[in-house]
Amino acid sequence: MPHVPGLRSCYAKVGRLIYFGRMIDKIRLHEQCLLPADYIPLLGDAQFYTLDGRCCRFLGLPYALVKARTLEGGSDDEILDWAHQHGAKRTDEECNVWNRFIAKLGWRDERSAVLPQRIADSGLIGKTIETIIDHIEYDEGRDPVADRAWDQI
Repeated sequence: MPHVPGLRSCYAKVGRLIYFGRMIDKIRLHEQCLLPADYIPLLGDAQFYTLDGRCCRFLGLPYALVKARTLEGGSDDEILDWAHQHGAKRTDEECNVWNRFIAKLGWRDERSAVLPQRIADSGLIGKTIETIIDHIEYDEGRDPVADRAWDQI
């Protein structure tokens, strides 16, 4: 998929968490009808393996509430603070574990089987892709290896 204006990297942090900012970007873009159609089936927490679903379960909140709060407005940090206040209380250590987990998803785990097909389907064979979010990054025109994106975590 091409770069989507207004949709940040999976590795970008809001507060203590990677991926959260991307999820709220998708909510905002979808509301404005600017999110590409290929992204829409992966929104929310209805499917167990989606990154949005995993993020919401980590936060201890249903996607519908995160979406509603995001669409009320406010900064990314304000929305994350709200999520921390209304969802599961997470320690710095738990947030670090989340960041490392999501960054390595697809490497020697239950998602490993789907990654090679995603790489092939998107024409990215030969790229140094070891994880789901590295695939997303390359697929959207970013190079997480050259950028050493994991150093942001």
